Formats: sequence, C-alpha cells, structure tokens
Amino acid sequence: MSKNIYTPDLAIITKVCDEAAGIKTFTLEFKEPEIQKSFDYRPGQFVELTVFGVGEAPISITSSPVNKGYLELTVAAVGKVTRALHLRKEKDVAGLRGPYGNGFPFDEVKGKNILFVGGGIGAAPLRSLINQMFAYRDNFAKISILYGAREPGLLCFIDDLEGWGKTENSEVLLTVDAPDAKWRGNVGVVGSLLPKIDIDIKNTVAFICGPPIMIHFVLLDLLKMGFEEEQIITTMERRMECGVGKCGHCNIGKSYVCLDGPVFSYHQLRELGEDI
Repeated sequence: MSKNIYTPDLAIITKVCDEAAGIKTFTLEFKEPEIQKSFDYRPGQFVELTVFGVGEAPISITSSPVNKGYLELTVAAVGKVTRALHLRKEKDVAGLRGPYGNGFPFDEVKGKNILFVGGGIGAAPLRSLINQMFAYRDNFAKISILYGAREPGLLCFIDDLEGWGKTENSEVLLTVDAPDAKWRGNVGVVGSLLPKIDIDIKNTVAFICGPPIMIHFVLLDLLKMGFEEEQIITTMERRMECGVGKCGHCNIGKSYVCLDGPVFSYHQLRELGEDI
C-alpha cells in the first residue's frame, strides 16, 4: 500500500538557535535513519512542517543539501503553527513531509556572477543556495550578497554573513532601515546597496527573496540597471498551503506555486500574468 501523501514523517528537533527577535533556526533529523539518508532536496524547495496538535505550515529549507545528516528550518513566529513551533525544544518531535517545489537553478548558472538580494527572514531560502554555491565556489564567478532588515537586531545568519564576506571574489553588503547607536553600516532599503556593487550585468543572475514590497522595488531597480527578465529569479512562498497542488490556494493562472514554483524567473511570472 502506498503512503498517504498527507502523512508526515517523524523528525526530532536536535538544536534550536535564536537568529533574531522572533526568528529561530531549528535543526531536525528524521527519526528513521533510512529516511534521513535518502532525503534529498534542492535549495529553494520547502517542506510541510507539522506541530502535532496544532497544524502544519510550509517552510523553506535553510540548510544546504551538501549537509546530508540534518535539515535546518529558519522560522519566524508569525502564525499559529510557527508560534507553537517556537515553544518546542530540543528532543521534541515534529512532522515533516516533502520536499516540494522546483528549487533554484544551480548547474544552469555555473560560470556566472551571482547576485543575492535578501530582506529579513527572506534570506532563509537564499542561505541554502549560497552555502551550496560556496561549497563549489570555483564553479561561479563573483558572488555579491546584499542583505537588509528593519533594524540590526533582525539581521539573521550573522556568522554565515561574516564567513561569506571573507571568501575570495565574494562580497557582503548589509543595510538596515532603522539603525541603533552601534550601527556603522548603510542605512536604507536593501535596494540602496545596488549602486555600490560592480558587476558585469550581462553575465549575472540575480536571486531575490524577501517581503513582497521589497521584491517589487528591487525588481524595478534591477530592470533599470539593465537586467533581462530571465536573469531575475524570485520566490512566491507566501501563497502556498497544502504543498501538493490539491487545495488550489497557490494557483496563478495555469500554474500552482507549490508544484511549478515556488521559484520563478521574473519572465515566467510576467507570462503567468502575476504582478509583483
């Protein structure tokens, strides 16, 4: 008998890390070693996470597929399920099903400059791809990472950002909307960092992830800079619910975000009639 597609596999929370105010990264390992060993995914894919007795929610995978022994999910406490998850501790059990979605292009962008633009917890799915690219750093040209948050205390992945910035032919630029007394970096929206980078646009692919309003204005900035629609990759996670194309909640035109996305080029979204 085949397994019910809605039945999650059991996973143990092995570590909980406070990333920022109201944001935590959970490390999980499947209870069954064989499931952990066979679990494979691409950056940009997501899982449906179950907090038993509360419900489930789609969560982007934060860890890199290079690391096979565990799964990391970075979660903001913004809804019933995610607030309940934030109360869970190490050794607690959750449910996982997936992975779902299409994931970011990887082999297709080898040899190119890579531009990442992330905002707040929107950097979570980008982190998975960034770490995979840094694991195969020689396969890519210059990597530029632009990351912003409302305030310094909401910047996530501080250790990662420091390490990425120290890597040859790579740069990390940070910004906040509302600085505190200790902040010495850029002040402004993340798009204000774009004039500070020096890249060959024709040989660059941009990956954008963050709040919808941030994505909208960064898209406009990139188009003004000369990026083609096919060179801009973004995500539409906010629309997803069931994860398997049954509920219809994530329908865009003839596509389902959970099946055909959540990763789309801007050109694909325009063809679907989606205005972002």
